[in-house]
Amino acid sequence: MRTISQNVSVRLYHLGEDGAARTLIYAALSEALALAAAQPDDVQADLFLQTSDDVVAYCDYLEG
Repeated sequence: MRTISQNVSVRLYHLGEDGAARTLIYAALSEALALAAAQPDDVQADLFLQTSDDVVAYCDYLEG
């Protein structure tokens, strides 16, 4: 994911086992990261952050 500010709008979504994406929130990156961090580990493994240009797995984002 390109370097972005904490205020950029993102979509945080969970990709279920059935392949369906369930949006958890549309918000600033900082708010989406806080919500993602509050999820159980098994949910975090299937979370994705989407900007207008990129999609990255939440766990990959944390690893840098």
